[in-house]
Amino acid sequence: MSPGGPHRKINPPTLPPPVGFSHAVVASPGSTVYLGGKAGHRADGVLAGEGLVEQFDQACANVVEALRAAGGGPDHLVSMNIFVTDAETYRSSLGPLGEIYRRHFGRHYPALALFEVTGLFDPAARIELSCVAVLPS
Repeated sequence: MSPGGPHRKINPPTLPPPVGFSHAVVASPGSTVYLGGKAGHRADGVLAGEGLVEQFDQACANVVEALRAAGGGPDHLVSMNIFVTDAETYRSSLGPLGEIYRRHFGRHYPALALFEVTGLFDPAARIELSCVAVLPS
């Protein structure tokens, strides 16, 4: 596997430089894994904390755990949608969020999008991650 993972990242010089994401990802042939939304709930169903940063840490851990159970790992991610209830809090927390992201996913950056939503299934949840991975053949 190459340092960038099994999938080819496309970042044309005609687009703004990507920081913490890829503009496009061409997945290697394989099995597609669709992960259900992962919020910041621990195994007991309780949120890991009230804040976005604590919940993001747990949500990332939950994504990695689900991927491992499917036979994959973080470098198999091809896309990630981040849903937050407060985009300004997300933007103002980029430093700690980036550290948490790299701790769980390394420097593998799938195609990524951020969405501000009015609420999530758990009314106390501040963030939820929805991901797609491709496990190479």
